[in-house]
Amino acid sequence: MLTALVFVPAAVALPLFALPRRTPASVVRWVWVVVCAFELALVVTLWAGYETTGGLQYEQRARWIPGAGVGYHVGVDGLSLPLLALTCLLFLACALYSLRETRRVRELAALFLFLETTCLGLFAALDLILFFVFFDLSIVAMYFVIAGWGHRQAGRAALKFFLYTFTGSLALLLGFIGLYLAAAPHTFDMVELTERNPLAGRAAYGAVVLLAIGVGLAVKTPTVPFHTWLPPAHVEAPAAGSAILAGVLLKMGTYGFLRIAMPMLPGSWRRWALALVVVGVLSVLHGALVALAQTDLKRMVAYTSVNHMGYVVVAVGAAAATAGTSAQARSLAVTGAVTQMVSHGLLTGALFLLCGVLYERGRTYDMASYSGVAAVAPVFAALTGVAAFASLGLPGFSGFVAEFQIFTGSLGPRPVATSLAVLGILLTAGLFLRALRQVLMGPLRLPDGPGTPRAFPDIRAHEALAVVPLLGMAVVLGVAPRFLLDVVEPASRTVLELLAR
Repeated sequence: MLTALVFVPAAVALPLFALPRRTPASVVRWVWVVVCAFELALVVTLWAGYETTGGLQYEQRARWIPGAGVGYHVGVDGLSLPLLALTCLLFLACALYSLRETRRVRELAALFLFLETTCLGLFAALDLILFFVFFDLSIVAMYFVIAGWGHRQAGRAALKFFLYTFTGSLALLLGFIGLYLAAAPHTFDMVELTERNPLAGRAAYGAVVLLAIGVGLAVKTPTVPFHTWLPPAHVEAPAAGSAILAGVLLKMGTYGFLRIAMPMLPGSWRRWALALVVVGVLSVLHGALVALAQTDLKRMVAYTSVNHMGYVVVAVGAAAATAGTSAQARSLAVTGAVTQMVSHGLLTGALFLLCGVLYERGRTYDMASYSGVAAVAPVFAALTGVAAFASLGLPGFSGFVAEFQIFTGSLGPRPVATSLAVLGILLTAGLFLRALRQVLMGPLRLPDGPGTPRAFPDIRAHEALAVVPLLGMAVVLGVAPRFLLDVVEPASRTVLELLAR
């Protein structure tokens, strides 16, 4: 079932390219929606059959390149299952949002389905080379999405995105090879490498491997100073592309820290975790401060992603501090990091889709061009307000549950860093409230130029079908998060046990 979950979208994407060009776009759109809905149903079935006692489940193995120690090995646990579910939900939301897309619909649907396979494959992969293959292919697919369906400077933004992230993937590959060479016998299998801990007692070698893997994952996360590709990529990408880029692709970096760096390099991780905490705090504060200075709504939301991913980095770094803090607190930090990944995917995905709604009406993201939108589009205003308040961590939403766990788990081991990171919440509140006041409140003002009709219709049915479930799930996780935490907590404890070796 897991292999089907991963490869069904790609299996459908290939025939889409073979369809005659005269095939109605509506047929392609609904094939896209049906496949994404099928994927969501599959992952719900996986979740229903998952044993919350922990451990890898639904494992599948096959020989691939046995001479190099490479195999097809997939499985899920409490770290990967929530991200698989998030991926399926976001891709379905983007398919629904694109029901009125008219530009090269067949190619766009095929690219998104292929991209879905790369994302699901990465979160299910239990072999380093398999992880790397899906990591690299996701870069290629997103490059074409940005370049082919983006805005005016899309080609330049896509090129910058590709060069930055591809350079990071090369660093990641070097780190994987370093792990492979350290293991005896040589292997790229994640489970075997985790059990063997091949770099135990080899501080210098471990530091170099951790640096290579850390840089590769930090570029994808992204953290300061590797984040400069993110704002232009988001601003120029189509709304659905931005939702997947922020909601899913950024999680590949933080997931890699939990899946690879922490359990496979425990000694090096403990030794250098403080540096990671510092990077996380810088990302939190820098992302929030720069977002506060933006006049472009989509660029502002893009910088809040740097801010929110910084919380995850702080949490996984603080979890390595064993002195003066309990295992329960450190487990809470790791659980909070996973919850934050899910929460950020839901809320930022919704925000980027709402930014797309604004752009579709006014052909600009400039906040100064809008005012009083709530008067003519009350449903749009209400959904935007809910997404904004949820993103700043208001109780009752998933963001509060995630940030509460992160701060509670990180404050004991890293009190100064955590206190500084809390300032990010205040800055985030300020920037979202300013944006809501400027765009939604006051006298009505709308862009009035070539290609920008004066009318501002409210949320349409396909847009509501895309955004409302994301915000609804954020509310469910904020009010009743137990079904998620029961899956994540055993995996968090396992990671900390491996880290303590």
